[in-house]
Amino acid sequence: MNKLGMNMFVWTMSMDEELSNTLAFLKTSGFTFVEIPISDTNLPKWERIGQQLAEIGLEVQACTLCGPEHSLISTDPAVRRAGIDNLKKILDCAALAGATILMGPFYAGFKVFTGRPATAQEWAWSVEGMREVAEYAQTKDIVLAIEYLNRFETYLLTCADELVRYVEAVDHPNCRAAFDTFHANMEEKNIGDAIRKVAPYLVHVQISENDRSTPGKGHINLGEVFSVLQEVNYEGPIAIEAFGPNPPELAAATHIFRPMFESPEQLAVDGLAYIQSKLTAPTPTSVLA
Repeated sequence: MNKLGMNMFVWTMSMDEELSNTLAFLKTSGFTFVEIPISDTNLPKWERIGQQLAEIGLEVQACTLCGPEHSLISTDPAVRRAGIDNLKKILDCAALAGATILMGPFYAGFKVFTGRPATAQEWAWSVEGMREVAEYAQTKDIVLAIEYLNRFETYLLTCADELVRYVEAVDHPNCRAAFDTFHANMEEKNIGDAIRKVAPYLVHVQISENDRSTPGKGHINLGEVFSVLQEVNYEGPIAIEAFGPNPPELAAATHIFRPMFESPEQLAVDGLAYIQSKLTAPTPTSVLA
């Protein structure tokens, strides 16, 4: 049975705010886990957050990304080394928080572009660096869930075909795939076929609408998404990811200029109910002629 979670981006970028009431609300609303963003490497902070989540009874997954100063495809070897070392520190924090998965697009600098397609050298740098990170992740009992993004946020991995090729190139049991419906909606010819493509490596799913609002309120065919997830026997975690007008720094980064939902809490409750209804719906069967 899939565990259902809520990404915390709709409330925070850093987990520095007072979130006790929010976390308790998510637990009582029926979520099994939260997906926490890790953007700093303050070990005592993440140990404290891990203890807080354990007391509430919420399981933990983590997400992160890399800025230009930590890009695994930088032409500067010192930057690439800093990127690998930073991801290892992020893994230390994730482990202290209790996470078993670290997901995200941390194979390259987020929103860092050269104006041309990725080169074979950039690909090789990223694969080599990620293999070292995966080795370290294994010592922490954490699986890396690599997420491809849309073309406006990265240029290294932007579709399921590239993601599968990347995971196979890294060739490590602790480097696997994540699937985000927002990016797939923009980049894939067929979302169902994209899920089938990544299915052998899929360990994490983010349900995110085309407008980053409440699941089921946009135009993505999430019915197909859940039908194919059942078809491929995906039993891993599923998280809601949404963005709103707060925190303002994140709204600016994700280009959210108008509210798409009543409140983060209402989005969470409605999104959870929608996903549960889809997971319990009968799987469509083909009618033979």
